[in-house]
Amino acid sequence: MTDPDELVRAMCRSWSDPDPDRIASYFAEDAVYHNIPMEPIVGRTAIRDFIAGFLTTFDAIDFDIHHQVTSGNVVMNERTDTLRGNGRDTPLPVMGVFEVDNGAITAWRDYFDMAAINRAFGLPT
Repeated sequence: MTDPDELVRAMCRSWSDPDPDRIASYFAEDAVYHNIPMEPIVGRTAIRDFIAGFLTTFDAIDFDIHHQVTSGNVVMNERTDTLRGNGRDTPLPVMGVFEVDNGAITAWRDYFDMAAINRAFGLPT
């Protein structure tokens, strides 16, 4: 699958029934995953480990893509990610930017309000 638009859509769908290895397989070996309020994660193995750790708190995430545009190898989407876990669903508005090269995601940056994540974990906002 080399079409950047479909690659990103497939990766987003994979979070509904998450398997860290399967999700990580969408990324290049040296990819960078950066949730902008946090530090970037570098490398497919580190991304896989982050996903596995995240899934100890949440069961899955449903990505509802409202708009997605592609220009060459750059894909941007506006979406609502619904984090399922802790006995509740937590909606999170997100803007994502993806860079794709040779059929793999080389960079993923998500922009969102960290206060919503803190509320989901019961932390002060």
